[in-house]
Amino acid sequence: MSVFDVAVIGAGAAGMMCAAVAGQRGKRVVLLDHAEKLAEKIRISGGGRCNFTNRVVKAEHFISANPHFCKSALAGFTPQDFIDLVDRHGIAWHEKHKGQLFCDQSSEQIIDLLRNECVDAGVQWMMPCAVSEVKRTDSPHTQEFVLQTDQGIVKCHSLVIATGGLAIPQLGATDFGLKLAREFGLKIIEPRPALVPLTFNGEQWRPLVDLAGLALQAVVSTGSGRHAPAFMEDVLFTHKGLSGPGILQISSYWQPGEPIALDLAPDSDMEALLIEAKAGGRQQLGNLLGNFWPKRLSEQWLGELATSRIADLPDRTLRELAARIKGWSVVPNGTLGYKKAEVMRGGVDTRELDQRTMQAKAVPGLYFIGEVVDVTGWLGGYNFQWAWASGVACGRGLV
Repeated sequence: MSVFDVAVIGAGAAGMMCAAVAGQRGKRVVLLDHAEKLAEKIRISGGGRCNFTNRVVKAEHFISANPHFCKSALAGFTPQDFIDLVDRHGIAWHEKHKGQLFCDQSSEQIIDLLRNECVDAGVQWMMPCAVSEVKRTDSPHTQEFVLQTDQGIVKCHSLVIATGGLAIPQLGATDFGLKLAREFGLKIIEPRPALVPLTFNGEQWRPLVDLAGLALQAVVSTGSGRHAPAFMEDVLFTHKGLSGPGILQISSYWQPGEPIALDLAPDSDMEALLIEAKAGGRQQLGNLLGNFWPKRLSEQWLGELATSRIADLPDRTLRELAARIKGWSVVPNGTLGYKKAEVMRGGVDTRELDQRTMQAKAVPGLYFIGEVVDVTGWLGGYNFQWAWASGVACGRGLV
């Protein structure tokens, strides 16, 4: 039997960050994970270069049933704080569009950073180690958790759940954290795949299958009202539907049965352009749209109209075409699921947790951090920043 101040289950981004901070405070910490390889989700992230944070991080970049919950942790550990840590470890990095920060070389450098921070803080490791049961005991003088593992019994004063969500089960993702939360009586916001490609009915999509591999910039939106989300990003046609950054972003907001709308010429007043071109002579419609789109898309989209002279088409036809280009509405029939999702939306209801420490209000000593919590970031480094920030908040707040 082993006894610790803190046991952290889950050696991913949030778990290692929390363990390191707790160890630096003098806590006796053990980090447990069922996987054989450390931090596989970090390893594959950002095309192998790890989009480890974003220059600008605000609460509005996150989705939650309680949208204000994340503010405290994010304020307590900012992107600059993590950049400073990266710099101290001598890791070269670069900035891509929209504030996204990546390692110059490899995501392995971020894994090494976290591992070394844990080692320097005296964190002990049990990996691979499966936890089969967690019980909490109370007495007038002490409170502890008892973990049954395949390496023996582990006892701890504080227990941190950093087991992530359901995304990418092929890398070992499980529902361990959600099940444990339910066992201790905590509410769960129903989980579902997020940052995930969208699929369409086979018959509906068949005319567009030949566009697979084609990408273009578009404004993608869903829902209605002044605050309906919209993203201007690349959209990728696939054999089953749509992917690319724009679609991954909107998938986190999309509700089954709702349409998504795409402006396929976001920088153009298409109606004015078509009407003006009509007065300009003999140009074919397909050639004009070829100035904005890949030729394959204009030919597929227009069909027989592609070879029509714009001058021969009635204004009504041109206006209808412009409206369809600027507001193409399609209804997905689903997503590619957790196997292709980058993250899970939903999780432990944040109203059950203390926003400063991530401790369960009804279960002293029990903490939840990272993806298992109902805080889901946009594409672009935000989910890693939530992992760092929630891990640090918890590591600092452990009693």
